[in-house]
This record gives sequence, C-alpha cells and structure tokens, in this order.
Amino acid sequence: MHNLLILGEQHRFSKLEIEELEEKFLNINFIAYKDMDTDYIIQLISDLLSDSEKTIIVLNTKSLIPNELLKYLTNNIKKNNVEYRTIQSFMEKYLLKSYIPDDLVDISFLEKVKPLSFIEKTIKFIFEYAITTVLIVLTLPLMLYAIYRIKKDSPGSILFKQKRVGKDGKEFDCIKFRSMHLDAEKNGAQFATDDDERIYPWGKIMRTTRIDELPQLWNVLRGDMHLIGPRPERRVWIEQFEKEIPYYNERHIIKPGLTGWAQVLYPYGANAYDAQQKLMYDLYYIKHWSLWLELKTIWKTIMVVLYRKGV
Repeated sequence: MHNLLILGEQHRFSKLEIEELEEKFLNINFIAYKDMDTDYIIQLISDLLSDSEKTIIVLNTKSLIPNELLKYLTNNIKKNNVEYRTIQSFMEKYLLKSYIPDDLVDISFLEKVKPLSFIEKTIKFIFEYAITTVLIVLTLPLMLYAIYRIKKDSPGSILFKQKRVGKDGKEFDCIKFRSMHLDAEKNGAQFATDDDERIYPWGKIMRTTRIDELPQLWNVLRGDMHLIGPRPERRVWIEQFEKEIPYYNERHIIKPGLTGWAQVLYPYGANAYDAQQKLMYDLYYIKHWSLWLELKTIWKTIMVVLYRKGV
C-alpha cells in the first residue's frame, strides 16, 4: 500500500470517499495549502515523504503554485517513490468517479462524455438482450409470487407505471411492482425514506431486494432502457437537479438502466447532493464503458441484493 498526500482543498472529500481511500492507502495526509507559507509547505511535504514507501501527491488546488514550490515538486518527480496526480485523474483511478468542480470554470471533466459508438451499442445490445431474457425466465416464479403477495397485502393495481426521463430527455413509462399504498402521492412527489409509512410490509421487502424493479426487464426488451446505465429519474426531480447541478443532463446521453454504476457504489439518493455524487459515477461509466465494466456492475448488483443494502 502507498502513502497519500492531498495538497489543497479544491475538492472537499466526503466521509464516504475518505473511508474508501483508507482501504487503499497506508497513510492519508492533507495539506490545506491556501494562505500557507511556501517554505512551511515544502517542509511539511518533505517530512511526509518516505524513502521506503511510495507517496502519491494529489494536486487538489486551483491556486497558482509558487515557483519555489513548483521547483521542489519538479525535483521530486525524479524520485521513484513519488507520483503526482491531478484531482481529476486521481478520482477516476482510485474512486471510480468523475470529478465535477463546484465553480465549473474548468469543464475538462466532460472530455470523453459522448454517446456509445455503433460497435459499442451493438455489443451492449447483444449482451443485455441475452442476459435480460435469461433473467425473465429465472425470475418468473419470483414475479408470480410477488403478484400474489401484492394482492394479499395491498389490494389494488399490481403494476405501477410512472413517467421517467430517458435518453435525450424523452419520457417513457417505467414499470415497477407497486410497493406503496395506492394514495402514496396524494401530497405530491417526494423521495422515499427508510421508515416511509407509504410503503406496506411486502413492498418494503421488494424495495430492499429490488424485486419491485423486475418488471423493468420488459422496459429493457422494449428498448426504453438499458440493463445497465444511469437510473431514470422523474421530470420533477430532474428540473430541480438541473437548477443546482450544472450538466446534470449529460447523464441522458445514453439510455437509463435497471441498475447502474452509481447505484452499486453510492447507495443513497435523497437530495441534490446525492444526485451530484451519483452523476459523478454515471459520467465515469459513460466515459469508461467496456464489457468488463458491465460485468463488474452486474456482480456488484448481485452483492447489493444479497447483502440487502438496497439502492
């Protein structure tokens, strides 16, 4: 394991991010950098460097680096035990998410955010169509049992159809097993919570195990969704997020998914902050799409379901 030295505070690391980094690095140190004496910064860095352990220095600052400090850092490049990374490349390599700056002066994070190529879409279609067909066959008994329990626990409609925003901002009917009481949104749209009284007992089990989303396999076969991609949101939330999160619409460059990279790595979603965190994972998925990433997402989804973490 290597040592990690984060120079600057351009990106404020969340508790979840720090916990992830603690599993990957031997020691983690932060140097605020701003308004600090250059000689003092050099001394701090020098004290933290090790001859026996490799140190990764993350340039997490948008401030101009003084010549004296720049010279010191340049000289250390020659050492085999020092590696420099920008905050953008560091987050993509070690946190598997794309960095989005708060001030958006630098929009380099949008580099490589583009639709899948014809070959990539063909590979993804064949891969997902085969898996989706198998999943429908394998889960058919479970879906029949879910229908029975819904009728027993909460008489009424079995399926719940809701308009969701898909590729290029176009809406489609997203199908789910109904997990809430019939009058769940009599007071308007709102995020579900852990102890949401609108969710009946079997509905809670379905949401935790993601059984309620199995009907979306038909959305995949119909071409509304991918098996893997950014989760589809409602128009009301997207309009709100777009006001607070610039470039939120970039996630609509591909079809939404039944599961996704953001869902398996960031299992929260109650406000705009969570939406921005998920956007970072969604952009990473779009930028680094590969068949291997598809397989990793499926495996992590299975782990989420087995350990009942929910998404």
